Amino acid sequence: MPDNVGTNGGATRVAAIVGPYTSGKTSLLESLMFVSGGITRKGSAADRSRLGDAQAEAKSREMSVETVVANTTFLDEPWTLLDCPGSIEFLQDTRHALMVADIAVVVCDPDPARAVMAGPFLKFLEDNGIPHLIFVNRMEHAKAGIGEILEALQAASERPLVMRQLPIVDGENVTGYIDLIHERAYHYEEGKPSSLVRIPAAAAADEQGARQELLESLADFDDSLMEELLNDAEPAKGEVFASLKRDIAENLVVPVLFGEAERDHGVNRLWKALRHDAPRPEATWERRKEVTPDGLAQVFKTQHAAHTGRLSWVRVWQGDLTDGMTLAGQKVGGLYALNGAEATKIAKAGVGSVAAAARLENTAPGDVLTEAEALKPEFWPQPPQAPFALKLSTVKMGDDVKLSTALAKLVADDVSLSYGMDPDTGELLLWGMGEVHLMVAADRLRSQHNVEVKAEQPKVPFKETIRKGVTERGRHKRQTGGHGQFGDAVLEVKPLSRGEGFVFTDRIVGGVVPKNYIPAVEAGVRESLRKGPLGFPVVDVGVTLTDGSYHTVDSSEMAFKTAAGIGMRAALPKCEPILLEPIWNVAVAVPSEWTSKAQRALSQRRAQILGYDKRPGWKGWDVVKAQVPQMEVHDLIVELRSLTMGVGTFEWDFDHLQELTGRVADKAVADARAE
Repeated sequence: MPDNVGTNGGATRVAAIVGPYTSGKTSLLESLMFVSGGITRKGSAADRSRLGDAQAEAKSREMSVETVVANTTFLDEPWTLLDCPGSIEFLQDTRHALMVADIAVVVCDPDPARAVMAGPFLKFLEDNGIPHLIFVNRMEHAKAGIGEILEALQAASERPLVMRQLPIVDGENVTGYIDLIHERAYHYEEGKPSSLVRIPAAAAADEQGARQELLESLADFDDSLMEELLNDAEPAKGEVFASLKRDIAENLVVPVLFGEAERDHGVNRLWKALRHDAPRPEATWERRKEVTPDGLAQVFKTQHAAHTGRLSWVRVWQGDLTDGMTLAGQKVGGLYALNGAEATKIAKAGVGSVAAAARLENTAPGDVLTEAEALKPEFWPQPPQAPFALKLSTVKMGDDVKLSTALAKLVADDVSLSYGMDPDTGELLLWGMGEVHLMVAADRLRSQHNVEVKAEQPKVPFKETIRKGVTERGRHKRQTGGHGQFGDAVLEVKPLSRGEGFVFTDRIVGGVVPKNYIPAVEAGVRESLRKGPLGFPVVDVGVTLTDGSYHTVDSSEMAFKTAAGIGMRAALPKCEPILLEPIWNVAVAVPSEWTSKAQRALSQRRAQILGYDKRPGWKGWDVVKAQVPQMEVHDLIVELRSLTMGVGTFEWDFDHLQELTGRVADKAVADARAE
């Protein structure tokens, strides 16, 4: 690794490789690195030896769990590749990486039924004007025709797709491709670059039709090209290339290429497309500056590393970054080039390059760094609401403070995580995007922060209330020598309307309970409501102090507080206590083809379906609205992802408490008493 990154061969361009889990994007990273000479030997998925398998958590789960950086050159030009997580649970890390990329390669499966999995990636790229192309991987395994594949992908993309090449199919095998601009055919060769061949006669007609569609799509955004086509003139290849490059940069069209990353087929052609069509970092920065303050570099990820401390991953936009310089008012305590699992110390990072700066303690993803300060951009993607939580507890006694420190670092590195104490149950909850997301977080607490934790399903914050009112006397009298203890309070207990909470009043006349003891009675009542006869906090109850008596010597605030507690503990079981469960408003977002399945899944969870409508801004998606008991929501996201090839999600908020009876209620009460 050189001492300087991105300072030779011009400004470094950055391509982000994104796509659904199982699409083969990590294999594509490996192939891009191998074809360009960035690595001399390809790793394998079987032994998890690829560059994209850098983290231990990725290896153990056989999936990417955070962005991996790889540096290489292609035709003497420097490139940085960002291999981004494919699981929707780690999508926030991917979004951050895309915000500093010049272009994105969206890797897709050739199965039309799986095209919908690319939807969330394409939507983000479109919404943020990030140039991108599609690489349909694993064409050797394609069962569908090219037209069917493109039709399915077009349904997931708001931008028109244009075929950049036409695969050559011989029987059931893809043996090469035709470049639709150059009108040249190439035959795949094992272990070496593709060879130039004649366009097969059987493919000639398809090639002419596909090329005409490409030209017409470009002409929709190019008046000069449109005029040539209307006059049956053959446009110059240079003109077509220029039109395509301009349309990609302006996010008007999305080129589609095909290949087989495992065998390096089509990867050299992909490299040439990136080299020709990807914007330069200066152009990317100009586009980003429209919504971002001006600065030297931009942070897109932070990481607490074992040997280097806190690292801020940055894209350099202007000038050179050097070790020891001042950024955001802090001295850079080390500059590192990232490559897979390695972080190599360097002296300088040039324009366009990705580097990691140490000891910038007060920076966060999105920050644009000047020498003096870290500026907040006008827009930076915020994480969606977390749909899944686990209760955390330490395995070792005395690790609670250590856990809090570790969690603070964890959520600083991954803003889609959050944690806090549940005010109702007193449990420490860690919230995230799904079960795998949180289990990876638990693994990191252990491996990176040396805190062993148990991760369990949280309790449901049940409440209880009463159905009828009673009047009860609470009397506390004790004589222990000297001053005794005496308090006497008559309490009228009655149910209130749902949501009213707790109301305390008094109707004391004649001073039977001195005014200075009445607050103590209220305190005793409140304390007794923390845990009712069913084992849960009591809500929607009104209590009125109606009568009582006192002793001039033995009465005290503590005696009246105790008396109130005695009265309440006697009264509540007589008031027909009933369990209340929290009900959430839930808005489930799924592709339209799975709307009915989502409704059935909700119905099986005792949900009240309120209806569904189109998801605003999302082509081919619906939002199903329902009210669902909180106890039924815990693993809802797991089922939704299973039903929708990993793309379904939901948002929620608390709505109301609802009476719960029957076996579910009996079990909840039994569990509470067992604890």
